[in-house]
Amino acid sequence: MMTRLTALFTSHPAKVGETYFGHMAFAAWFCSRLSMAAGAAFVHAFLPFLFEITASRIVRELYERTHNRGAHAVKEPARTLMDRA
Repeated sequence: MMTRLTALFTSHPAKVGETYFGHMAFAAWFCSRLSMAAGAAFVHAFLPFLFEITASRIVRELYERTHNRGAHAVKEPARTLMDRA
């Protein structure tokens, strides 16, 4: 039972080549960047002369940091957007 419970917390981090705590730190950092992008986009909605490219720059940065993560680990087959819905 404990092995199955442990696998719930470690299988995904292992797929991207991280430990549980390493993945936790990365996910928390990712969340903070998304929050900054959301805040910039919200301000930009009302004051379009502010943060003109901030949200898109952050999203691009996040994509670049994540799209090849786990390339050295066993990857799941590619899925289409419809598979993820």
